Amino acid sequence: MYIHQKSHWPDFTWDNSKIVGLLGSVRHKQGFLLGRMQNLGFSLREEAVLQTLTQDVIKTSEIEGEVLNPDQVRSSLARRLGMDIGALAPADRHVDGVVDMLLNATQHFDHPLSEERLCGWHAALFPTGRSGMYKIAVGKWRDQKAGPMQVVSGAIGKEKIHFEAPSWEKVPEEMTRFIGWFNELQELDPVIKSAIAHLWFVTIHPFEDGNGRIARAITDLQLSRADKSPQRFYSMSAQIQLERKHYYDILEKTQKGNLDITEWLLWFLYCLERALTATDKTLNAVLSKARYWDFLATKNINERQKLMINMMLDGFEGKLNTSKWAKITKVSNDTALRDILDLVEQNVLVKEGAGGRSTSYRLVEIA
Repeated sequence: MYIHQKSHWPDFTWDNSKIVGLLGSVRHKQGFLLGRMQNLGFSLREEAVLQTLTQDVIKTSEIEGEVLNPDQVRSSLARRLGMDIGALAPADRHVDGVVDMLLNATQHFDHPLSEERLCGWHAALFPTGRSGMYKIAVGKWRDQKAGPMQVVSGAIGKEKIHFEAPSWEKVPEEMTRFIGWFNELQELDPVIKSAIAHLWFVTIHPFEDGNGRIARAITDLQLSRADKSPQRFYSMSAQIQLERKHYYDILEKTQKGNLDITEWLLWFLYCLERALTATDKTLNAVLSKARYWDFLATKNINERQKLMINMMLDGFEGKLNTSKWAKITKVSNDTALRDILDLVEQNVLVKEGAGGRSTSYRLVEIA
């Protein structure tokens, strides 16, 4: 039997003595991180939020096997947040949909959850009405046409079934109960509530597709409530992606167990703690970028050069050469070379390679 088939479903229990110490550590790290971020200037906080949300959008999709273009994600987020990051790459509807869902969850964390809101998220995820090549019911609970709803991981032909969700006719009642619980004020730590909400929603699996991404958006919403802030400085989805196998293993074990979810809560809290620790990398990147722009303040840099420097600071893939510069900035190779040599002369770029077609460039390192 799965947990949703138990007579006392969804009366979850757990051993509070096993989680209280870890929960205290997580809450301390949350508070320390938020305090540290508040001491940064406004522009640095904006950049940290943009980097975190970009990772969140990319990684929540990667967990489901979908690879999004990072430049499109960053541009879509910047456009919606009103941030000036230079030239914005056009984003397709699918990228905009994931961004819209995440921002609705985090920027409006204090708004109640509802069937309409969840169905709006689902519609945003599937703007064409299809999941891949298959037409699905969009913006509404799954029905009998979807058949048995199984939580599966793995490549096509090598799928692993982790559990089977409640039958379609039970979904409306199950979701009414879940939404009611989620919106209630309870004497329950908000981080523990985020862990329970994630598990509970995934168990119901109310939609034909997209349930994992929506479950993680609900988690982000509740964590924003825990932080009392719409600004995200850590990404639970990025950490889950790193621990994807363990994530599915603990979900499967919990679904096939009893209603004691102590092990699930411990895994969730440890994962969140690691996500908070990983934020140091994001913060260091933001501070490093800020120092670099301070270094560039005395340089004479045009808009094309600013665009390319930003791309390199954000993690340019591969080596930079004249042809890549020309393609990205939409100029001739001669103009690209002049831009590059100007930055070399200003001691911003360093020449690498043996010369000719193999010549590439990197940013100079600053103290």
